[in-house]
Amino acid sequence: MTLTEEIAKRRTFAIISHPDAGKTTLTEKLLLYGGAIHLAGSIKSRKTQRHAVSDWMEIEKQRGISVTSSVLQFDYAGCRINILDTPGHQDFSEDTYRTLMAVDSAVMILDAAKGVEAQTKKLFKVCRERRIPIFTFINKLDRYGKIPLDLTDELENVLGIRAYPMNWPVGVDGKYLGVFDRRKNQVELFAEDTTHGQKERASETFAADDPQLVERIGQDNFDALQDDLLLLDEAGEVWDKSKVDAGELTPTFFGSAMTNFGVQNFLEEYLRLAPPPAPRLSSDGIIEPEDEKFSAFVFKIQANMNPAHRDRLAFIRICSGKFERNMNVWHAQTDKLIKLAQPQQFLAQDRQIIDEAFPGDIVGLFDPGIFGIGDTLTDTAHKFKFEDFPTFPPEKFARVQAKDTMKRKQFAKGIDQLTQEGAIQLFNQVGAGTESYVVGTVGTLQFEVLQYRLKSEYGVDVLLTMLPFEVARWLKFNDGTKVTPASLRGADRGLFVLDRDENPVLLVENEWALGWIRDNNPKLEMFATPAEL
Repeated sequence: MTLTEEIAKRRTFAIISHPDAGKTTLTEKLLLYGGAIHLAGSIKSRKTQRHAVSDWMEIEKQRGISVTSSVLQFDYAGCRINILDTPGHQDFSEDTYRTLMAVDSAVMILDAAKGVEAQTKKLFKVCRERRIPIFTFINKLDRYGKIPLDLTDELENVLGIRAYPMNWPVGVDGKYLGVFDRRKNQVELFAEDTTHGQKERASETFAADDPQLVERIGQDNFDALQDDLLLLDEAGEVWDKSKVDAGELTPTFFGSAMTNFGVQNFLEEYLRLAPPPAPRLSSDGIIEPEDEKFSAFVFKIQANMNPAHRDRLAFIRICSGKFERNMNVWHAQTDKLIKLAQPQQFLAQDRQIIDEAFPGDIVGLFDPGIFGIGDTLTDTAHKFKFEDFPTFPPEKFARVQAKDTMKRKQFAKGIDQLTQEGAIQLFNQVGAGTESYVVGTVGTLQFEVLQYRLKSEYGVDVLLTMLPFEVARWLKFNDGTKVTPASLRGADRGLFVLDRDENPVLLVENEWALGWIRDNNPKLEMFATPAEL
């Protein structure tokens, strides 16, 4: 198979949603229908049941939430599918933002009862800025929810994206019998779910004009369906694939991931419509996937996926050319040649060594500590860098130290590795030594995950003291003078710290304090992230 043919087979997408909209459940069911698993797990399952494949951290299984992106790969209908299941909770949005850099499209899940929620708006905004094609799955049709027309209107009124329903619910709210496929002009009726969603759901299909359809769903349901379809045809959006590709029109599907209602139809239509791997912007211009020269970038680093081996993996998105096991590539950030040994692909934490991969694929590389998020890997004869990843200023801060001073070495190693994953930002207080660190995060739940992982993965109990600061600013004087606590007027109004690169940073409680310091240091320049320095 040629490189072009391999690229055409790839579909790489992220699943985004507000917490508890059913994101991880839908991921699990796509794996079920794709044949990657044979029994689906329940996210909030009893202890005797299985947990979701994509939630591999122990804390995820206990809390019933996703706190880190998972990588899942399987083949279906001639396509190689790379799913990136992202955290829904806003405290882990940094991980989601970085993941969206590595995909070619996104699947947005809405709860049929709640519609568009706060975190959905934030994630949608990132997709819109990157012009990522968005496919919408309106979930939980097995429960009472909003009227389908109201939900599609909400997409346009709240998010500003027009919706084209690919299917339409048949029946009464909370007791839907099936879905009407507008392209195929047929109705799929689902049998009663007797496996609690753990197995594929049986269904029957009927042509729209089949007399048996009226008998099966009743005259009232049939008439209501005809009225809705007439309204969609006359007043609804016109199908335009170019607008889908530009992220301006979202193909919308109705279903229930929990009961496997409409999942297979969604999967097949998504694969038909979703784009193959897209070109990427670099310092050398646009890099096409069909370029024979290999290129990739690191979008995620994860320590201790296998606690028995204390390993550390760098996840790369292949952008062009063919990846081959043991190939030598140029690492842009160190300007060195490195050998890519033991490349792996994943079904959550289950992995296998691979010999080759192609643009669109996600590959895990053993990382001895040389990789960072956003790093570029290229063919040795074609050196360039991909566009920088977005960085986010921390908003919550805490002082962290090991309870047992005898475990200071394990504590320092754990903090260092978790910082390199990008989950936390690490600061040293000037003059405080290495007994404790100041840690910054986007949300408070990340501190709970930090404590849990230091304990479970490194055997270190920590004392964590929340600090009152909510604003961080990187500092420099415009005349080249070194910024120190002594040279900065008002440094005592906050906490003066250094980041991992020894850049001076000031933590303050609010914008008012920041304004006072700015007014009293006329030569001082302030930056929200180190990338702006």
